[in-house]
Amino acid sequence: MTSIFAQALGEREFARLHPKIRERFGFSSADGIASVGRGTMEEVRYAKWAALPLAVGASRHIMFPDAGRHIPFTIENYAYRDALGRETLTINRTFRFAKRLRRFDATMIYSAGRGRIVDFLGNRQHLAVDLDVWAAPNGGIQIRSGEQRFYEGPLGFRFPAPLTGFADVCEWYDDVDACYRISVSVRNPLLGVIFAYKGAFQAETARTGRDAIPLQAMPLRLERRD
Repeated sequence: MTSIFAQALGEREFARLHPKIRERFGFSSADGIASVGRGTMEEVRYAKWAALPLAVGASRHIMFPDAGRHIPFTIENYAYRDALGRETLTINRTFRFAKRLRRFDATMIYSAGRGRIVDFLGNRQHLAVDLDVWAAPNGGIQIRSGEQRFYEGPLGFRFPAPLTGFADVCEWYDDVDACYRISVSVRNPLLGVIFAYKGAFQAETARTGRDAIPLQAMPLRLERRD
């Protein structure tokens, strides 16, 4: 079984990733492992005008209206087959602010029909986002979001670009400081940055077994449409 990122990148492009990045994005459900990172966000910030929609998103583990510096966090990558038989990678981020914990969850599949990874944001899979991925010059993995679709029951529609936030994500390995680094920026094409964070962490590979994915890593709702 091939990981969804190896499928999306192709053999040649995947080989351009730093070996440490291949470790975090190159395993599948057949391997029975997870990658668990722990570190500190140097900065987390958000646009004050977006506080209300971010608060709604926070209830579904998407984004949140909290900001700060030197925020402890964990980032956990779990690969499994979902109830529809799709190879899936869940990436769960937990931010430990002084007054509360915040979650930002993403559940990803490789869509053969779309020829790319589709990211279901949050814990209820209402928002499906197309992802473009490639190897960055520093050996990191670069991710950019594209078309976004909302699904609820029989309802399904595509968001107009001016109403969305487009994400740019880069995760790479810093050989000098021997740590992983991550940078995320979500921007609206008209209003600018909505939400952003950057930080560093250490990661280790954990043995899970094929049927031992923690329940809190799984979405509460499964969307069939990609």
